[in-house]
Amino acid sequence: MIDTIVLETDLSKCNQRLRISPFDPRIYIYRGMIYFKLGRLLDSLQDFNKAEELNPQLTPYLWARGITYYYLNKYSKGARQFELDLSVNSLDVEETLWHYLCIAQLENSLSARECLLPVKYDLPLFMSQIYHLFAGNFSIESLLNTVKTTNIRDLFYFNLYLGLYYEAEKEPKYSIFYINKAIDCKIDDYMWYLACVHRQLRLKNET
Repeated sequence: MIDTIVLETDLSKCNQRLRISPFDPRIYIYRGMIYFKLGRLLDSLQDFNKAEELNPQLTPYLWARGITYYYLNKYSKGARQFELDLSVNSLDVEETLWHYLCIAQLENSLSARECLLPVKYDLPLFMSQIYHLFAGNFSIESLLNTVKTTNIRDLFYFNLYLGLYYEAEKEPKYSIFYINKAIDCKIDDYMWYLACVHRQLRLKNET
């Protein structure tokens, strides 16, 4: 599970750095990411916005803000953020999928599929198949039968995006099943914290 003590320590260090360098947008981005890991979404968004205010050239690189928008149910703003991100990095498959996820919540998965941008470079097998699943060119059954890996990082991302796919399909039971499997594959990665925040928020919504 999330080690909140470590995160609170990191947060304290960020606060100290900001007292010394209050106009450094990089520190606000870093603190915004810590806030997100702690599930403090409004604080996270405030820091990403502050970084943009200090340096507007950062706007198309604030992918983490797009994720915060998603979990604040600000799907239109999230979709716009990922559109901007993709304008400078059109080859990023994850940002392409997050744009899809925002559109799916705004409208539906069919509309999201129609907006799914092509990926122009070779992907690892499992991400290629995940992309084609989102695109409607691959079935869950084929995916599960095709992708075989013991790499913990690959397993994490495989299960994370299956969980997010099922969320877009409005199937929360399957979504949380795969999100839980992703969390079990603990890696030192921002997206692992995202999976934990996702579960916390979705289970909270069920109560």
